[in-house]
Amino acid sequence: MKKLVQMFAAVFAVAMALLYLASHLNTTQGYSGDNTLTIYNWGDYIDPELIKKFEKETGIKVIYQTFDSNEAMMTKIAQGGTTFDVAVPSEYAINKMIEEDLLIPLDHSKLPNLKYINPRFLDLSFDPKNKYSIPYFWGTVGIVYNPEMLGGKKITSWNDLWDKDLRNQILLVDGAREVIGMGLNSLHYSLNDTNKAHLQEAKRKLGALTPNIKAIVGDEIKMLIANEEAAVGVVWSGDAAEIMSENEKLDYVVPKEGSNLWFDNMVIPKTAKNIEGAHKFINFMLDPKHAAQNAEYVGYSTPNQKALDYLPKEIANDKRFYPDLDSAQNLEVYENLGKRMLAYYNELFLEFKMHKK
Repeated sequence: MKKLVQMFAAVFAVAMALLYLASHLNTTQGYSGDNTLTIYNWGDYIDPELIKKFEKETGIKVIYQTFDSNEAMMTKIAQGGTTFDVAVPSEYAINKMIEEDLLIPLDHSKLPNLKYINPRFLDLSFDPKNKYSIPYFWGTVGIVYNPEMLGGKKITSWNDLWDKDLRNQILLVDGAREVIGMGLNSLHYSLNDTNKAHLQEAKRKLGALTPNIKAIVGDEIKMLIANEEAAVGVVWSGDAAEIMSENEKLDYVVPKEGSNLWFDNMVIPKTAKNIEGAHKFINFMLDPKHAAQNAEYVGYSTPNQKALDYLPKEIANDKRFYPDLDSAQNLEVYENLGKRMLAYYNELFLEFKMHKK
């Protein structure tokens, strides 16, 4: 009997130790608790010093996890197995997440710094009245290029990329909406076109571009262009700004036929455990000084109007990255095309990539 009691006591002690360890891990690794916050964001999309400052000011420990596509992010949140308190999806993904009931409505009374956002970036079609999302960064898709490597030529149009003199000189981002959209825009179609005849026409035209394409790549596109491994890149505007900071010979243009105007916003997923902390973080990032610091570090355009006062003038006044959007009629926001049409875009892009190989 004594041995039985001793055995029971030992098992009880181990169980209590495991319970304490699990509780401790939850507290320190962001799985639960008011003193932790799990953020799900794109890679290299925040100044790490701001995370440290937030932790110091609030006493909340931040767990920062990253994703490389809206689709991967949405899938993980929809599965619900991991706690995320704040995420940063793009506009069409936000629309889809609202439809699928994956987001928590925001309490604007806890976001007093929302007043600093330029009204141009509020109450947009993908989230009326910003019920679920708050602007984080915005930008365009365009062409970064090296005029010296092109013999002094300037690029102003998507169709300039089909110039035979650009053989093996173009790098493309690895994105279906961006590349198929480029093909559509070059034909003066909408980058949200769902007409399959138009999409097949765009795919055929992209096929004719393959001799000029050096590679379809990810984040390494920035290093390759900065190091002059290629003369031209189709990139997001923030990546272009970062590349140009490394090589002053480069320039960036939004093609005259049109392109993508995108928005990344902060949201609180249904998986959130620390809703109060999530609001604190969003409001912290809306502080104009913090928004300016983040924009300068990341390279993308801030929607925070007051933050422009704290940015270097050469950044805030650069029309390549802060264009007059009221006169930019040829810029389109990606629409939620639905599962079937998005799958069709991805199928065309995969066929294009295989043809390139």
